[in-house]
Amino acid sequence: MGVTGPLNATSPLDPHSKSYSHINGSTSELLDRLAVSELCKGWPVYRDASEWKNYRALFTQDATVWTTWSGPQHVDDFIAISKAGKEKGVFIMHRECGTLAELGSPEHGRAIGKMKATITHRFVASDGSGSQFDVDCDCRFVFFCEKDGTAAWKARYVKLFYDKDKVVPVDGHTAPRFDKRELACYPEGYRYLGAAQARLGYVIDLNLPTPHDSRLWAKMYSEMEKWLDGEDVDLFWEG
Repeated sequence: MGVTGPLNATSPLDPHSKSYSHINGSTSELLDRLAVSELCKGWPVYRDASEWKNYRALFTQDATVWTTWSGPQHVDDFIAISKAGKEKGVFIMHRECGTLAELGSPEHGRAIGKMKATITHRFVASDGSGSQFDVDCDCRFVFFCEKDGTAAWKARYVKLFYDKDKVVPVDGHTAPRFDKRELACYPEGYRYLGAAQARLGYVIDLNLPTPHDSRLWAKMYSEMEKWLDGEDVDLFWEG
């Protein structure tokens, strides 16, 4: 099989306009970055296992999280709909691939956690065959973290970059077909994931950042830098 044309890969341009504390530094910087990285890893470890009290402890009281299938949700509402989904057999797991953190100035008490991960959502084919398949989506969780009144790190916002996705047949050969018109309804980066989740009745958030949308890609990095600089941020881009 030949290869034709360039892939829609990530840009070679550095998306950050400035640098923050991300490696080395003082002991306090190292400990803060370790704490933020540890917090990020709580999403796959705790949510996948339904350890809801531990999961809730990762967030501020007024935290908001975004996913393809939920859109923006207060974290308590997100936990509630996650529980309801699991009761109906929704099976979503996360593989953490690597996590690092960046710190703003100490007076702001803010950090950004960056967790590379793969979302893997198990589906059953709708053709009556009972065959199963996964949709795997390579992504990057971005945790907008701040220190609370006890100097503990908590996540105020969690929003993701969706890089690319694919269909994986569980038995190695049986995979569903997706019509091109159906796929075209969803952004490249989480196209198969969005189409498969929509077949379950979910309303898919179409305004999440991907490498293929330079506007939202740049906006996400701009908001990350505003957060680290102690400024107000706007992550509500829906509609």
